[in-house]
Amino acid sequence: MLDKDVAVRVLLDVIKYYPRHHERRDPFYVLISTVLSQRTRDANTDEASRNLFKVFPTAYELSKAKKEEVEKLIKPAGMYKQKAERIVEIAREIVQKYNGKVPNDLESLLKLKGVGRKTANIVLAVSFGVPAIAVDVHVHRITNRMGIVKTEKPEETEMELMKILPKKYWTKLNGALVNFGQQVCTPRNPRCAECMFREVCEYGRRNASEASEVGDGK
Repeated sequence: MLDKDVAVRVLLDVIKYYPRHHERRDPFYVLISTVLSQRTRDANTDEASRNLFKVFPTAYELSKAKKEEVEKLIKPAGMYKQKAERIVEIAREIVQKYNGKVPNDLESLLKLKGVGRKTANIVLAVSFGVPAIAVDVHVHRITNRMGIVKTEKPEETEMELMKILPKKYWTKLNGALVNFGQQVCTPRNPRCAECMFREVCEYGRRNASEASEVGDGK
């Protein structure tokens, strides 16, 4: 694993050079669009979200929607039948339990059907500025690949990162690592040769060593 000071420097540089700027921070929009983003590309999520919020811009309106109509609107996001049922149920719970307003605490968010820690933490960080580290597949993969953490589950990654990174940077980490993961540290064939962290990254150093051995004819 990387030394803690090195790990902190790497994470801060990721935040600095790969920042993610959120165009919309409305809690309901962030919550629903994050649910729609599961297992699909950003472009598909954006299209589905635009379609949906043109017709159902609030929790009150979405809570009364017919599932079939929602399915048509969010079809670009994939798994649209399951997602339609989930987001309509979330909207109903928000209306019934929270007067139409998305709660701003982790415990309440996790009580919403179909909302896990990643989604809840994204809402807290993006919409409410509450210190939280949302761990998705990018964050889990990259931090383990680089040697910043050694964990099996996203929840474990979240807890370890909270120990490493100063709290004031937590809200910025997910978006930055997502950008870094899409542009450089991709799931397959990561672009190690152009990565600014290749000299400290465990995966990058190992790849460089293997490439050197091949070049030497070993």
